[in-house]
Amino acid sequence: MQQKSKLFLQALKYSIPHLGKCMQKEHLNHCNFTDRYYHRIKLKKYHLTKCLQNKPRISELARNIPSRNFSCKNFLSSKQENEKPLSENMDAFEKVRAKLETQPQEEYEIINAEIKHGGFVYYQEGCCLVRSKDEEADNDNYEVLFNLEELKLEQPFIDCIRVAPDEKYVAAKIRTEDSEASTCIVVKLSDQPVMEASFPNVSSFEWVKDEEDEDVLFYTFQRNLRCHDVYRATFGDNKRNERFYTEKDPSFFVFLYLTKDSRFLTMNIMSKTTSEVWLIDGLSPWDPPVLIQKRIHGVLYYVEHRDDELYILTNVGEPTEFKLMRTAADTPAIMNWDLFFTMKRNTKVVDLDMFKDHCVLFLKHSNLLYVNVIGLADDSVRSLKDGKLVPMTVFHKTDSEDLQKKPLLVQVYGAYGMDLKMNFRPERRVLVDDGWILAYCHVRGGGELGLQWHADGRLTKKLNGLADLEACIKTLHDQGFSQPSLTALTAFSAGGVLVGALCNSSPELLRAVTLEAPFLDVLNTMMDTTLPLTLEELEEWGNPSSDEKHKNYIKRYCPCQNIKPQHYPSIHITAYENDERVPLKGIVNYTEKLKEAIAEHTKDSGEGYQVPNIILDIQPGGNHVIEDSHKKITAQIKFLYEELGLDSTSVFDNLKKYLKF
Repeated sequence: MQQKSKLFLQALKYSIPHLGKCMQKEHLNHCNFTDRYYHRIKLKKYHLTKCLQNKPRISELARNIPSRNFSCKNFLSSKQENEKPLSENMDAFEKVRAKLETQPQEEYEIINAEIKHGGFVYYQEGCCLVRSKDEEADNDNYEVLFNLEELKLEQPFIDCIRVAPDEKYVAAKIRTEDSEASTCIVVKLSDQPVMEASFPNVSSFEWVKDEEDEDVLFYTFQRNLRCHDVYRATFGDNKRNERFYTEKDPSFFVFLYLTKDSRFLTMNIMSKTTSEVWLIDGLSPWDPPVLIQKRIHGVLYYVEHRDDELYILTNVGEPTEFKLMRTAADTPAIMNWDLFFTMKRNTKVVDLDMFKDHCVLFLKHSNLLYVNVIGLADDSVRSLKDGKLVPMTVFHKTDSEDLQKKPLLVQVYGAYGMDLKMNFRPERRVLVDDGWILAYCHVRGGGELGLQWHADGRLTKKLNGLADLEACIKTLHDQGFSQPSLTALTAFSAGGVLVGALCNSSPELLRAVTLEAPFLDVLNTMMDTTLPLTLEELEEWGNPSSDEKHKNYIKRYCPCQNIKPQHYPSIHITAYENDERVPLKGIVNYTEKLKEAIAEHTKDSGEGYQVPNIILDIQPGGNHVIEDSHKKITAQIKFLYEELGLDSTSVFDNLKKYLKF
C-alpha cells in the first residue's frame, strides 16, 4: 500500500569552520542558519521507511511519558537493504528466534537504563550505579560508582545515564516509583568515585566537551511538569552552573538531544504542532547557539548530523512516497517467521477485493498468531468511500478453536500523535497463554499512519477516534473474534477519553473496562489554566475557555459530561493520589457521577438486573502510570476474570513465572 505524505528529508550541506564563525559573531536571537546559508543548501531525498519509525526523544510530549529515538544509522536507502540475500536475513533471524525460544520464561524482566561508552557498560545493579568492562557485562565483576541509598529516596531507580566524552564523569537521572520528580547526580570517575554534584527536577541532559577539554553538562529544569529552562554546568576546579535559556511561551517545552555522532547538541523547543531547533556546537559549547529555522505554526522538524551534513525531518515540503505495508515480494527482514500474506475474503463489512493493494498480514511464531487486519471506521459502515480504513493488530494462540467463545481484550490510545504501545508485558503474555485474544486498535488521533492520522483525531475531529474504536470492536465481533459478553476494553491516561466516551455511547459492546490514570474530565481540566499541562495541550483538545466552538465540541464526547442513566459495563479504575498529569479530582468526580447514574438506572430495571461494578483503586504517590506494579496487575486481572465469569485457577500461577512477587 502506497501512502502520500508531506514528510521529507533534507540534507543541508555546510562548512563547519564557517558555521563556527557564525557562532562567534552572532547573538542568540539573530543567527538564523537557513537565512545565512540558503544558497549553500543541497536537497537530497531518502526513502523514509525506517527513518519515520523513530524520532528524537520527547519525554514531555503527552500525559503519558513516551520516548522515541532518531537514528542517522538508519538513513541507508531501502533499496540497499532489500538487496541483502533473503537466506542471510533468515539465518540471522532464526538465531534470534532460537535464543528467545530457549530462554526460560522465568527470566523475562524489565531492564533498567544502561549505556555503553568506551570499553565500559554503565547500568544499575541492585541499588547501585555500576560499570563493568564490555566483555564482562554479563558477569558479576563490576565497579560500584554510586549507592542510590545515599539520596534517601524510597525505592529509587535509574531512569537515564549519560557519560562525559572522556569518561571523567558520569551523570544519572534518579527517580522513584511513586513520583515523577527526578534528581540528576554527577559522579567523578576515579579510583574512588565520588558524587561531584546533584541537581533537582532534571528532565533531559547531555554532555559536551569545550575547546579546553573541559566537560560541560547541559540540562533542562522541570517545574510543575513544565520544562522551560536550560542550564549548563562544569565541575572540578572550575565549577559553575548558569541558566542558559528560558522559554517564555507556556505552550512550548524544551528538551535536549545530542546528535548520534556527538558533533552537535540540539535544543528543541516544541509545542504539540510546532517546533524550533537551535544548534550548540559540540566543540564550542560556550558560543551562542545557531537557529536552524524559527518556529512557524504547524511546522515540525527534527535535526540529525552526519559527515558534515544536517538531516532534517519535517512535515512540510515536497511530498514523498513511502510504504506503510509491504507486499510479499518486498518483505522486510524482520518479518521472516513463517509469514505469508492472504486476502481475507469472507468479511461481512466490506469486500476486500475492492482494494487489492491492501493486505492482511499473518505472522506465525511458535504457538502465537499475529494478525494485522483492516477495519472500516464509519458511523454507518457503508462503504470504503465514506469511511476510513483503520488498522488493528490481533494476537491469539494458533491452536485456538471457536474464537467467538474466547475472551477479548481491546486496547486503544488515540491521542497526541503517539503510537499505541504494544511492548512486551508479562500479564499480556499470560492472557494469551490462557486463551485470550488481544486486539490493538490504531485509531485516528494516534501516530501510526503519520501526522494526518493525528490531525484527523484531535481538536474538533476527536469524535473520529471514537467512531474508529466502535467500528473496530464491531468488526472484530463480525469477523468471529469473541462477542460483547466476553469483551473487555483497556486504556491508560489520554486513552481513557475514547474508552469513557464509548461506555457512554455504545456500552452494549463491552462487558468490562480497566483504566489506569484515565483522562475523563476533559472539559473542566482544559478550562483550568492553573493545572500544569492545560496551556501546553490546547492544540490537542482545544480551548474551551475562549472558543465556544471548542467548548461545545468537547461537551459532545467528554466522558464526564455525557454520563446518563443506562446500563454500563463494569469498570475498574486505578488512579494515583498525587498525579500531576491527570488530577485525581476529575477521576473521583467521574466515578461519583457514574455510580449515581447506575443507581438511577437500577431502580427501573427490575429484579434480576446485574448491577455493574464500579471500582476506584486510589494508589499512593505522585507518579502517573506505574507499569510494573504487581498489586495493580493482579487486581486488574482478577477483576477481568470475575466480570467475564472465567476460571482463574491457573492464570495467577502462570503470572508468577514472569513477575517476581
